[in-house]
Amino acid sequence: MSEHWLELLGPALERLEGEFAGLPEARLEPAAMERARAVLDEAARRLGENFPYFHPLYAGQMLKPPHPAARAAYALAMGLNPNNHALDGGRASSRMEVEAVREIARMFGWTEFLGHLTSGGTFANLEALWVGGQMAPGKKVVASEQAHYTHGRISAVLKLEFASLETDARGRMDVSALEAALQAGDVGTVVATLGTTALGAVDPLDEILDLRKRYRFRVHVDAAYGGYFRLVSTLGEEARRAFDRISEADSIVVDPHKHGLQPYGCGCVLFRDPAMGRWYKHDSPYTYFTSNELHLGEISLECSRAGASAVALWTTQRLLPLVPGGEFARGLEQGRAAALRLHERIAGDAQFVAGPKPELDIVVWAVRAGSLAESSQRAQEIFDRAAEGGLHLALAHLPARFFAGAEWAQSGGTVTCLRSVLMKPEHLSWVDEIWERVGKAADRG
Repeated sequence: MSEHWLELLGPALERLEGEFAGLPEARLEPAAMERARAVLDEAARRLGENFPYFHPLYAGQMLKPPHPAARAAYALAMGLNPNNHALDGGRASSRMEVEAVREIARMFGWTEFLGHLTSGGTFANLEALWVGGQMAPGKKVVASEQAHYTHGRISAVLKLEFASLETDARGRMDVSALEAALQAGDVGTVVATLGTTALGAVDPLDEILDLRKRYRFRVHVDAAYGGYFRLVSTLGEEARRAFDRISEADSIVVDPHKHGLQPYGCGCVLFRDPAMGRWYKHDSPYTYFTSNELHLGEISLECSRAGASAVALWTTQRLLPLVPGGEFARGLEQGRAAALRLHERIAGDAQFVAGPKPELDIVVWAVRAGSLAESSQRAQEIFDRAAEGGLHLALAHLPARFFAGAEWAQSGGTVTCLRSVLMKPEHLSWVDEIWERVGKAADRG
């Protein structure tokens, strides 16, 4: 585990303390400090029970270590613990949030917009669907069957009808199924997922937007996982077409705490039309009295939000600007290259059945066997043995038709398969080691 962030934190902390040097000193008593050290030592021991999420041999779920600068900036800001609800509670951090969100919006091609940070993608999507419901009362929300499960839950919370649409064999929304749903005239919002959480599949946003020319509906892009791939130059042709038209969406969600190198929780919701702020309009006379400037709580459903998240994001984006060809974008390209390399190894191995070719940096594969049950059992065994050998993968339950090379692909059932998220740039140089350990777990080596 890198300690570089601690080296960065020291000088910055001294600078911050100097900004408030004129205040009387207020410190914990020595006895209280000693008790705190003892409890922190116990906490460190307990944290050792986790998997090594920071290491390249953790190639399972969507867990990417924050950049050292983000960790240092978050810890630095926690000395003040700002609250980005009203300017009185987060003067500097609120302005840093505005600047950081502006850069994210610019990445998607927007200079005029409404947006802010949230505690994560779930709440960000809730805000987008809530606004969609205000714009089209009584109309339903539709998303693909591979969209994140929270869209159905969020719709239920908002009392909006929700429908799940079929996908193609690559896990992308079936546009013909969407058009059939649109013909009823009762769809208010279509959720297009650019980077599904199981496969990293990219819905055909370009085709969805073309349908909007004939049917009236809002397009919300859930790019919580895949949004930053807008910067990547190595995408496949279909994914590229989708990302190239993301600026035409009505709203976008992206999670900086996924590919944006941020600590949890840090999500972001954006609306193309700044006038959507009218749905948030409210007054809080005991919090909004300090300034005539915009208080971020006036355009957010959440009240208290960690200003430290904004400081960490601002710092990271100053260090690694969100531009094509930059260091940040190259890191994403390395993860995608690692996924493609692992996919090629899987496709060439007789013991496995490769899933769809990765559109982003997620790889799925099944174990070749005579039945769905046997394949699922073998996947579980390999998953367990790999973990015993220090390699941490993930499991997913996916439609059998996603694995076209399997005998049971057209059985209509689901299979438990192996899944690997190669979102760390270092994964590119670790593919050989990962593959060797997969082989040992599968009794090949």
